[in-house]
Amino acid sequence: MLKVGLTGGLASGKSFVGHALEELGCLLVEADKLGHEVLLPGAEAYDATVAEFGREVLLADGTIDRKALAALVFGKPERLEVLNRIVHPPVRARGASMEQAFAAVHPDGIAVHEAAILIETGSYKKFDRMIVAVCTEEQQIERAMHRDGASRESVMDRLARQMPLREKTRFAHFVIDTSGSKENTLRQTEAVYRELRKLADEKGSGDLTIHAE
Repeated sequence: MLKVGLTGGLASGKSFVGHALEELGCLLVEADKLGHEVLLPGAEAYDATVAEFGREVLLADGTIDRKALAALVFGKPERLEVLNRIVHPPVRARGASMEQAFAAVHPDGIAVHEAAILIETGSYKKFDRMIVAVCTEEQQIERAMHRDGASRESVMDRLARQMPLREKTRFAHFVIDTSGSKENTLRQTEAVYRELRKLADEKGSGDLTIHAE
């Protein structure tokens, strides 16, 4: 099975690309979605998160208010590191379980792992290929404001704390520019999928050995 990392920046279009690849037959493992799941009541990271950050992060129904939690760690690297140590292990375990189940049915399949900080954490090294979704910074700002209902200042503050997209492209085997129409992005994604499909077939036949760069 071919393992592919998919990343980008805030509102750069990586989720759109990920779902397009899923429609084409890839397994899509979404780190953010799994992060939501492990924080649900009774899930792997719930108790430890509440114990660490207090009941102030809980909504009336007992679920964790992710916005309140994010506010407690924003701009505080040491607190964010604590949260990551709680959340990341179960997220990785769930992703591995999904991958194993998919590989059992599709040994020559393509597993796409979408996450925001694959490069920053060094996780990109474990993938056979890396895709980076890019657009202009102004588009990132406008999209994030529209999607999250955030102010321009808060979005720019978040962007300032991220690795610039131009730096992330240095680690990419494929760059998909999402700054144009959705149709254009889909055409690029389909072209990348065809290349990945060839690589997966070659890897499955033993004709290709892939090493992370």
